[in-house]
Amino acid sequence: MSEAVLLVGTKKGLWIGRSDERRRQWEFGPSEFLMEGIYATCIDTRGATPRVFVSGHSEHWGPGVYRSDDLGRTWTETQGAAVRFPTDVGESVERVWQIQPSPADPDVVWAGTQPSALFRSTDRGESFALVRSLWDHPHRPEWGAGFGGQAIHTIVPDPTDPDRVTVAMSTGGVYRTEDGGASWNPYNTGIKAYFFPDPWPEFGQCVHKVASHPDRPDLMYAQNHHGVYRTDDGGSTWTSIAEGLPADFGFPIVVHPHDPETVFVFPLVADGARIPPDGEARVWRSTDAGRTWAASSRGLPDEFYAAVMRDAMSADNAEQTGLYVGARDGSVWGSTDDGDSWSEIARHLPDVLCVRAAVL
Repeated sequence: MSEAVLLVGTKKGLWIGRSDERRRQWEFGPSEFLMEGIYATCIDTRGATPRVFVSGHSEHWGPGVYRSDDLGRTWTETQGAAVRFPTDVGESVERVWQIQPSPADPDVVWAGTQPSALFRSTDRGESFALVRSLWDHPHRPEWGAGFGGQAIHTIVPDPTDPDRVTVAMSTGGVYRTEDGGASWNPYNTGIKAYFFPDPWPEFGQCVHKVASHPDRPDLMYAQNHHGVYRTDDGGSTWTSIAEGLPADFGFPIVVHPHDPETVFVFPLVADGARIPPDGEARVWRSTDAGRTWAASSRGLPDEFYAAVMRDAMSADNAEQTGLYVGARDGSVWGSTDDGDSWSEIARHLPDVLCVRAAVL
């Protein structure tokens, strides 16, 4: 029988939930990495043995990257080969915000950090090296920092072309390489940055998350600081798809694993408030690539004032997809009917920063 694993990264550690393939009841063990902020989790299902990654941050010891080959029962830290800058750079990694395997290369794993940098592993995450071409990009002096810091928080490798990788950062925008990282170009045409004197800059947009589908890699979606967008040409041009949503601000955006035109967001009232519209927890779903939207509410609370962070909504890899949402009040919900209904999986955890799940 298959086992379902759910990783919930919080401000004070990692909680691992386990269930059978039906995912109706979950059991959580004791916390791992207690008192470390878990900013990224990843379940790498490539190969015969799944590998789990966790990025932790200790206020005393700083950042660390951990991996497990037994679904979180034991852990190994990437000691001397951790995600860190070469000594000549003169910078320190503050946090690792994203760990992302390459679907086109079984040995490559990417990591995105704060400050905005990209690291590449060619041994499935046992060592990482800085991608100097992006670090040395001439736009770097003009990349700003959002409230969460200046970070590469999204990495979207092309599913078939290992030389094509898209990244997104706050606040710098979307960048892409087509030549294996030798060069990087901004891909932000059509994304508005209302906070600039010129609201349509080449780069500098505050992108919160980018998502794509392996069957249609040129179809991507972006949730921005004010704005929800779609591109049909791999990021060369973007079009707003925010019409029909109660707010265009939010952090996560998730594409259905089996349908590239089904996409989910969790809108928030923007800027000062950052709570769900009308104080109601709602996942909004589009089944036509963002042309229309409908609220998904069954099983979600009607009085709710917490936010959902950019990596705290995700989907698993099961034939009948599971969807997961974790909130800053420590609650986690799941759905196994494409968001038609939700059930509470966990409550009263610390502030949830990221969730990832797989059925193995």
